[in-house]
Amino acid sequence: MAWYTRATKYELQPESDSQPAIRPTQFIVHSIIAPWTAKRTYEYWRDSTNLESHFGLGYEGDLGQFIGTETRADANAGANRRPDGTGAVSIETASNLQGSDPWTDEQVEELIRLGVWLHQKHGIPLRICRTHSDPGMGWHSMFSQWSTSGTACPGKARIKQFREVVFPGIVARATGKTDPIEEDPMAGITKKDIFDAVWKTDAIGGPADAADHKTNPTWQPQSILKDVQVRVRRMDATVKAQSAAITALAGQVGKNTDTATVVAAVQKAIKDAVIKVDVDINSKEG
Repeated sequence: MAWYTRATKYELQPESDSQPAIRPTQFIVHSIIAPWTAKRTYEYWRDSTNLESHFGLGYEGDLGQFIGTETRADANAGANRRPDGTGAVSIETASNLQGSDPWTDEQVEELIRLGVWLHQKHGIPLRICRTHSDPGMGWHSMFSQWSTSGTACPGKARIKQFREVVFPGIVARATGKTDPIEEDPMAGITKKDIFDAVWKTDAIGGPADAADHKTNPTWQPQSILKDVQVRVRRMDATVKAQSAAITALAGQVGKNTDTATVVAAVQKAIKDAVIKVDVDINSKEG
């Protein structure tokens, strides 16, 4: 049996040893209609059914192999193993629950790599299958002989991708007419990663009046923003307090009231304007 070195080996037993040998002549792609990792697909084959595919591919490009490619797997009905001993290599790929989404860039790259390996290892021809028994590559719904009850797998979007991206990519890569797809430098980076990189990098000069400025001269952007928010709120409270005080004082003009009455009116106005603002009325008056 043959094992693909790029795939994580999750060997299914007893199927791996008990099922008959095949001579691989076809590569058939599927969608499993679940957003599963390769490991989860393996667990499903192991624990929930007596069927299986040779490979499983997650959204992130995680590839698992469950049975050697020279042993029959039971995902392709009449293409699993023919009377002459030929058979198809199958791969189940993660998808949404409707089987309507396209493959991710990571999935496309691993499908291309696997197709190239199957061509080089087993001589599977670089062509799309012309009949259900014709050596080559195809998708599950391509021929009724590959499905016992009919299927739309892997879905319209992925069939289009296979014709226009995956299969041409296999041919180009296998014949040396293109370079491998470059790794995306942003692959796997989440919104949180970007947020942390921007807002939690300790590199901006902190406020000179901060209590710990000497020991902590640089701040994170999020700390700067929080400091600005605090200062603005304090300033807003001060302005409100001053406005209330001025209004209260103006209301006492010409009333010939004593200082205590004026102070009480101003303090009440300030208290009503903000929760608490310390204003030294006596010092201002003095």
